[in-house]
Amino acid sequence: MFKNHHLKFVYFLYLFLFLIIVFLVFIFFQKPSLDRNWSLDQKILAQSSFSGNIVSIKNIRDFSYETSDKYEVSYYDKSYNLDEISSVYYIIEPFSDYDWPAHTMLTFGFSNWDYLTISAEIRKEVWESFSAFWWILNKYEMVYIIGDENDLIKLRANYRKDDVIMYPVNTSKEKMKTLFVSMLERANKLAEKPEFYNTITNNCTTSILQHVNILRQWNNENQISWSKEALLPSHSDKIAYDLWLINTKLSLEEAREYYKINELSEKYWNDEKYSELIRKEKK
Repeated sequence: MFKNHHLKFVYFLYLFLFLIIVFLVFIFFQKPSLDRNWSLDQKILAQSSFSGNIVSIKNIRDFSYETSDKYEVSYYDKSYNLDEISSVYYIIEPFSDYDWPAHTMLTFGFSNWDYLTISAEIRKEVWESFSAFWWILNKYEMVYIIGDENDLIKLRANYRKDDVIMYPVNTSKEKMKTLFVSMLERANKLAEKPEFYNTITNNCTTSILQHVNILRQWNNENQISWSKEALLPSHSDKIAYDLWLINTKLSLEEAREYYKINELSEKYWNDEKYSELIRKEKK
């Protein structure tokens, strides 16, 4: 009887190893693609071209919403003067509370009250939804969505009803410019050479950290290392806070509450000065 149990265990072990090998081979031979049946909100990608200090961006997303799933498709093209960058904001959209994953993105302000948001996301196919665990099967490609705040912020605050926390970032104008260009260049690269999204190593927050680390490397500053705050991005504001990158004298807990902009976004949702009016530091 002992021999039979031993043989069963050996067979089970071989089967398990075989399945692991099949799984690894399956993953290895998968390749990211630009050619899939993409969801309508991520079908068209923004691309940028540079001429001196002027950057021209095509296909800036500017959807208007009835609900989070029902929207009118709209894009526009616009040119920006890099010398007119005046601010950058770090945005956190917790999915539930501060012990769970969140979405993070950056938005850039210009001296003429223009604002532009860049969001690293999964690129969904039609009828596909996000799962933090499907990355293990290389299910999602990574994409950088470049959009108007009336779309990317209002969608989250007014229609998804998620908390949206918008921190003003404390950094120099030159670093803002370099960060902005770095993100646009990566968006261009992903529009030509796709990558798989990875919940641990290649997500919305690690993408931002990569850009920030490029700046820190150029300035001979210590690199920001991977941490649980990057894996659970609702805590990622602690990284910025500890590095004095959040422009506030409040405690982190106070800042989390103060820089929540949901009430302002609801109040001024249809105002032509929406972007100006939702900013807490302007109050």
